[in-house]
Amino acid sequence: MKDTLGVLLAGGAGERLYPLTRDRAKPAVTFGGIYRIIDITLSNCINSDLRRVYILTQYKALSLNRHIREGWGNIVGSELGEFIEVLPPMKRVSDQWYQGTADAVYQNIYSIGSEQPRYVLILSGDHIYKMNYDLMLRQHVDSAADVTIATIQIEPEETYRFGVMSVDSDNRVTGFEEKPKVTKIRAPGNPNRVPASMGVYLFNTDVLIPVLLKDAEDETSSHDFGKDILPKMADDYRVYGFDFVDENKKEALYWRDVGTLEAYYEANMDVVSVSPVFNLYDSAWPIRTHQRQYPPAKFVFEEPGRTGQALDSIVSAGCIVSGGAVRYSVLSPDVRVNSYTEVDSSILFSHVNVGRHCRIRRAIIDRDVHIPEGTTIGFDPEADRQKYFVTESGITVVTRDYSLFENPVTVDYFTSE
Repeated sequence: MKDTLGVLLAGGAGERLYPLTRDRAKPAVTFGGIYRIIDITLSNCINSDLRRVYILTQYKALSLNRHIREGWGNIVGSELGEFIEVLPPMKRVSDQWYQGTADAVYQNIYSIGSEQPRYVLILSGDHIYKMNYDLMLRQHVDSAADVTIATIQIEPEETYRFGVMSVDSDNRVTGFEEKPKVTKIRAPGNPNRVPASMGVYLFNTDVLIPVLLKDAEDETSSHDFGKDILPKMADDYRVYGFDFVDENKKEALYWRDVGTLEAYYEANMDVVSVSPVFNLYDSAWPIRTHQRQYPPAKFVFEEPGRTGQALDSIVSAGCIVSGGAVRYSVLSPDVRVNSYTEVDSSILFSHVNVGRHCRIRRAIIDRDVHIPEGTTIGFDPEADRQKYFVTESGITVVTRDYSLFENPVTVDYFTSE
């Protein structure tokens, strides 16, 4: 890993996570109470002993930049040549913003070259999974590959969501299909599964640079690794697949692209059960983040019908459950749930205050929101749509500008996330 440079793509607009991404970059969105989405991939890097990482940002990156600076800058040793560094768009080789994943890397080609890595690991900042990248590097070296693509085997019915590839018995990639509705591709030895790309690519640097230069000159290209770069490489380069080895240590492999509100919601629900599907408590594979100083969580009162309690939930520091009931939910730091209120199967971001006698179900409440007394959310989708954002599956998203309330709270939009 000392010869490897990580390049983490964190510049997407995150349109499918709107309205959570209206004021923040997608990798900066809260996950699991105290984390940001990007913390999962960065923790994989540290746990894999990858200690040189560029983070390529673009849209609405203020809170993301601050989080990286405060939470990750001191983890690595700069005197040893280690860094986790944010690279904003510099337009050094182009007059445009990033046009695709490959173009984002191409526009930072000088920064990559200045580190003189032997290998470049391309990562995404919006996936939830645990992976030891060192295992992928070992296979890459042993197979004398030019590029290795991390793959996960999926059901044939899911191929419309993924780039899929045909792989021979030696893991060499022989062909690509981009999000096909139907495909004949199957995993070697398993006719019920299809190898799909995880968006993790390991390149030899001396292969990556000329490939990026050639793609940049192609006016017909969308400058995307999955759509343009990798399909063209299969015939002329040694392209291999690396079958995902899950460090989550559960019966089923866990990898989630949380690019949609539904996927984001389900991934958060995966961490709250008694035996969490995605385990945040594994000391052998710690998930790191930056945490501000808050007092311990507190639960009051102990009265009939007014007992502060949280069951099958994550409750972060600074929270007060004051005579309310929380079930199957994630409470981020500094949340208050007041008396006679019920919160069920919901995600509450930092600094949320829920008034008395509220009923909230299957909702995502953005930071700094005050829910007035007696409010009902998540029980009547049509009524909710008059005030909030509601997904097709019925998840209600309440943001800081829900101005249709009679007495909306005044929010300082310049406060830190």
